[in-house]
Amino acid sequence: MATRSLVLKTGDARDVGTVDALMAAAFDPRFGEAWTSSQCLGVLAMPGVRLLIAWDEEVPTGFALWRTIMDEAELLLLAVAPGHRRRGVGGALLRAMIADVAASGVATIHLEVRAGNDAVALYRTAGFAKIGERRGYYRSRDGGQHDAHTYSLAL
Repeated sequence: MATRSLVLKTGDARDVGTVDALMAAAFDPRFGEAWTSSQCLGVLAMPGVRLLIAWDEEVPTGFALWRTIMDEAELLLLAVAPGHRRRGVGGALLRAMIADVAASGVATIHLEVRAGNDAVALYRTAGFAKIGERRGYYRSRDGGQHDAHTYSLAL
């Protein structure tokens, strides 16, 4: 079932509380994928960084954070609240990000994702191809290590 009234809005540093809440809901702390508020604020202050937040009515349902450098872009974070998954939110955010960077002349988009993350299917559907692997990249609170897979999309 699709989200009834999904609206995508550009965000900025004032939206870090919303981003924090979405990360807390969306990212399992076992895997160490969520960023801190300070990390988000630091990245948002950099040139070429964009934040897009998905809203269903007045409820934030997901976000995408990316940066563009010259003719390349990197998807830094994409999160969808658990109650809104499989309703098109992630796909809408990803499509909007791809359209935004394509319009600015980007030739390649990169991302990395934890091996086994359900989002891999979303990225593959959008045309991303696996190009590499970083063993033990993510470290969980219990000391576990999880591989990161790198993906790329040529525009």
